[in-house]
Amino acid sequence: MVYENPDGVRIGLEVHVQLNKLNTKLFCGCSTNYHDSEPNTHVCPVCLGLPGSLPVINERAVEFAIKIGLALNCNIAEQTQFHRKNYYYPDLPKGFQTTQYDYPIASGGKVSIEGEDGEREIGITRAHIEEDPGRLQHMGSIDKSKGTLINYNRSGMTLIEIVSEPDMRSPKEARRYLDKLRSILDYLDVFNGDLEGAMRVDANVSVFYGDRVEVKNISSFKGAERALLYEIMRQKNQVRRGGKITMETRHFDEARGVTLSMRTKEEEHDYRYFPEPDLVPMRVADRVPKVIKTLPELPDAKKDRFIKQYVIADMHARALTTNQFIADFYEAVAHEINPKVAAVWVADILKGELNYRDLVVHGGSKYNSSNPTLLAFLSCINAKDKTKTKTIYSSDFIEIIKRVIDKEISENKGVEALRNLLDKEWKGDEFYKYLDELKNIEGLLNDVDIITNAVKESLAEKPEVVRDYLGGKNKALNSLVGEVMKKTAGRSDPRIVQNMLLDQIFYDCLKSKVDPKTAAEWMNILTRELNNRGNRHSVICAPLNPPYNSVILKGKNNNSDRPFSIQCEDIIEIDREVTEKRHAKEVGIEMIRRILDEDKDLWKIIEEIEK
Repeated sequence: MVYENPDGVRIGLEVHVQLNKLNTKLFCGCSTNYHDSEPNTHVCPVCLGLPGSLPVINERAVEFAIKIGLALNCNIAEQTQFHRKNYYYPDLPKGFQTTQYDYPIASGGKVSIEGEDGEREIGITRAHIEEDPGRLQHMGSIDKSKGTLINYNRSGMTLIEIVSEPDMRSPKEARRYLDKLRSILDYLDVFNGDLEGAMRVDANVSVFYGDRVEVKNISSFKGAERALLYEIMRQKNQVRRGGKITMETRHFDEARGVTLSMRTKEEEHDYRYFPEPDLVPMRVADRVPKVIKTLPELPDAKKDRFIKQYVIADMHARALTTNQFIADFYEAVAHEINPKVAAVWVADILKGELNYRDLVVHGGSKYNSSNPTLLAFLSCINAKDKTKTKTIYSSDFIEIIKRVIDKEISENKGVEALRNLLDKEWKGDEFYKYLDELKNIEGLLNDVDIITNAVKESLAEKPEVVRDYLGGKNKALNSLVGEVMKKTAGRSDPRIVQNMLLDQIFYDCLKSKVDPKTAAEWMNILTRELNNRGNRHSVICAPLNPPYNSVILKGKNNNSDRPFSIQCEDIIEIDREVTEKRHAKEVGIEMIRRILDEDKDLWKIIEEIEK
């Protein structure tokens, strides 16, 4: 379905990327490693703009800029020139900013994202080099500050400003654009996105195709989405009240989630641009062939290769290639086991478990196709508590999957083993001893197929007991558990059996309304999402109403102790939304996740998504 954009929303983003992997600043020899230093200790006459000091361009900064331009499918200029952008602000000691105006180093590019109605391209107007100003630290909120401190350590750092066309139509598309941009820059290895000030966003937004408003200095991608949601609503409400949107610059107060007016919007002529007299025009086209040779395989190319080489689903390929370290880790795992199985375990299970622990992948080993047996690993850090880190080795991860494939342990036990791998510290061969103990723990049967067959047979043989249970006789479920235990000679875990019975009852209901193959796909997705939340889902399976043509799964998310309730009709409606192409399958999966995480009515979720 084509996204109509009924509110005429247009969003363009100016993203300031600090090239903090350079050793020195843009025009001087000051170190870029200032983040843990005392204020105003990484400065010199050049970056402070003292009289008599002269700038000298950082050659590697130019090469990094060309690299970024090529990765964004831009045209690289024959030559470029720096200009002075004149304005007064306390964090700008020179009284002007050295930037590129008429001759940006790169222009006319594009980036592909997953839009509201499928894949679409976002135009890149330009990417240019400029110097970073200092950092203002307000003593209180920006509008009620008791004073402001200035730290010039950041002054003179190399920035690349990437300016998009106003092609985004929703905060969601803007967030996806930022995620894609971050992924490309990570692949290029030109910056460390985890450092303060590494990526800052200015958002230009308008509604009903009217005048734009700029929201400045948004420090996070989540903050950008929140700021845009608020600003779009503010502008719409103002227009509907008969007001007029005027061009202005606003500040996003992240604590309150609102934008505040700062000043009327400056025009380009207000800055009185003129060529920087201390820097001559610079020819850059000759450097392009050298830089091209250094370009890595970028996310889109890697995604396409994964689909072709490993024959995995597009959804999995996208999830695996957003982070280069996860992509490399996947290839190491796929070299040892079936690539499709590896994709499910890395993209769905591993990433799910990392997300619930707030673990962010920030490093790892590079996959070496010439020597694929080299030990691969992922380095993770807790997004909220930087002291908590975890390293995951491919050998441990592969061992878990192999034991599941060989049916030494069930998939549920495999997921349990992965959770223990992430949550505990293991020394020597302790983890492998734990896996050996897990194989036959309490002498229980771990063959999922045998238990599954026993569950199906018991439900088919005891339809009257199923009707009793759906009719509200909860004890009838115990009878069904007993039947399965008999068929497996008492070697099944009753808790697992109970959950498998509830799964099967839910699936039987689902396939009465949906094609069995489609029902199985959605059931697998639901089971996976429940597993990722630390439970094998529920305690009860309750009827909606006679004749019991729909059921509800109820339970608690063990990771957050949050209750959830999802009914068969929810899945049926989600399938309808996907089948009729009102939403992509990935959006349907997101609906399931939100039902489980927020215990919210499906129609409310759909309404929020479509706003």
